[in-house]
Amino acid sequence: MSAELISILVLVVVFVIATTRSINMGALAFAAAFGVGELVADLDADGIFAGFPGDLFVVLVGVTYLFAIARANGTTDWLVHAAIRLVRGRIALIPWVMFAITGALTAIGAVSPAAVAIVAPIALSFAARYGISPLLMGALVVHGAQAGGFSPISIYGSIVNGVVERENLPGNELVLFFASLVVNLIIAAVVFVLFGGLKLRGRDLGTEGDGDGKDGSTAGDLAADAARLTPARTATLTALAALVAAVLVFDLDAGLSAITLAVILSAFWPDASRKAVGEVAWPTVLLICGVLTYVGVLEEMGTIDYAGNAVGDIGVPLLAAVLLCYIAAIISAFASSVGIMGALIPLAVPFLAQGEIGAVGMIAALAVSATVVDVSPFSTNGALVLAAAPDVDRERFFRQLMVYGGIVVAVVPAAVWLVLVVPGFG
Repeated sequence: MSAELISILVLVVVFVIATTRSINMGALAFAAAFGVGELVADLDADGIFAGFPGDLFVVLVGVTYLFAIARANGTTDWLVHAAIRLVRGRIALIPWVMFAITGALTAIGAVSPAAVAIVAPIALSFAARYGISPLLMGALVVHGAQAGGFSPISIYGSIVNGVVERENLPGNELVLFFASLVVNLIIAAVVFVLFGGLKLRGRDLGTEGDGDGKDGSTAGDLAADAARLTPARTATLTALAALVAAVLVFDLDAGLSAITLAVILSAFWPDASRKAVGEVAWPTVLLICGVLTYVGVLEEMGTIDYAGNAVGDIGVPLLAAVLLCYIAAIISAFASSVGIMGALIPLAVPFLAQGEIGAVGMIAALAVSATVVDVSPFSTNGALVLAAAPDVDRERFFRQLMVYGGIVVAVVPAAVWLVLVVPGFG
């Protein structure tokens, strides 16, 4: 049996054990990375740790640390209150507000994980307070980020269009943008209907108090407190605005910026932030970092290229096209969406050159397949949603995200292949 097949089978075993024995999958993945890396791939420790997602580790820790402080001093309550005022108390509109905000951020140039890191903690705090499904809210945040992710001036759009130009393939920036926008909008609408969004239509603050079952007087006191801007809240809002500016304007790392701002707030208000470090989602950090370290071992030993090349050698262009879409989706659920697009588009060049597959439709299908699956809890965006959700059973929420991500992986690549590739666009 080849080393590549062994590494794939070990990954399957990790999933089975983690699911049946309730062991943190990240810890299992670290052990698998050590075993496969040393015994099968002949990698030393440096080679194994080459795949450790240090940047994602810092983003998860930094963002959850900063927003733990924001929750402790009431800043997230103030933001929720402001969001309610924006939509005049109509709770059903809030998930769509979050969808639109993340979409706007990515469309104007924010990296998708940075936009989700900014919006998800606020959105999920709102969901926790008003009894909205965290899966509904988290999915709309992620799909919103991907809806705007392929605008001509966005990061994803610029990268894909650059690869297309470098490979001398025909491209269409607007088709790419609107394909992602429409697919993610449709998915968001389906999620909204299936996970209780329609039940929110009759709910507003005027009819249900503060949403936690307390009497009207208490609700009024809580609303008044939420509307007050204390010095700590003002400073935290300033820090959040600084985080947005650092990421979008100055192109600084979101994780390092968040940690720095959190430390500054802690220095001035130590009481409110004393427990913040303990509220960092450490089990989630272990889970994501362990799985992505194993994926890094797969990349080091050539398993990813092995799978892609095997598909590229198929002689039936339409079959190869749908398989490439599925490979893009499956791998992207655990790894960098941008990296997968950059690798798979060149693999599609040989059969695109035959003229039997429309290049514009194929590129759009690959791009959508590789990014729409970022709701997976193993992707950066899904991990941020999992880490940001307050007052949830994280193991249960993790499994919900995993099942939902699996459904997206199973359905969307075939759907975009059927709509964009089979008709031969481009």
